[in-house]
Amino acid sequence: MRDLIEAALGDTDPGGPVRWQVISTLQERGDLETFTEARRLCAGRQVSERLLGIDIMGQLATFKDRALPVLRFLAASEDDAMVLFSVLIAFGHLGDPRSLPSVIELSAHQDARVRYGAAYALPNVCGRPPDAAGLAALRALMRDSDDDVADWATLGLALATGSQVEDVGR
Repeated sequence: MRDLIEAALGDTDPGGPVRWQVISTLQERGDLETFTEARRLCAGRQVSERLLGIDIMGQLATFKDRALPVLRFLAASEDDAMVLFSVLIAFGHLGDPRSLPSVIELSAHQDARVRYGAAYALPNVCGRPPDAAGLAALRALMRDSDDDVADWATLGLALATGSQVEDVGR
């Protein structure tokens, strides 16, 4: 485990091939040791450690009930925009409506990367039928000043509602 984590931390690109190969390997393991290591990393001092822990945790659906409190804590206490972005992506991957309040809260963040993460996560955590507050957050993000955020929110609203969304005329 330690060798895998060190290899992933050695790949400084958050989207790097070595890093994601390690995450994929750990996802396949999907055991308690992997979850425990991810949780330890989430409490790391370095941003790179927290990012890796979150990215691993977001791939461990079998530990969703244990992961959500850790991720929700980070969503409420973290200052780093990339860490918050990763938390939102993890929420989206886990697809659990219990994360919806955290996602809605972060959808109004000042950093466009965080709002983009919220636009990604919202259609996956709105539930079925979709929660009205989650849909309202997606509609607000459709009017975002950042085109990527607005575009992803438009797609997200269509995915969440199962219908085509008209252009909001930005």
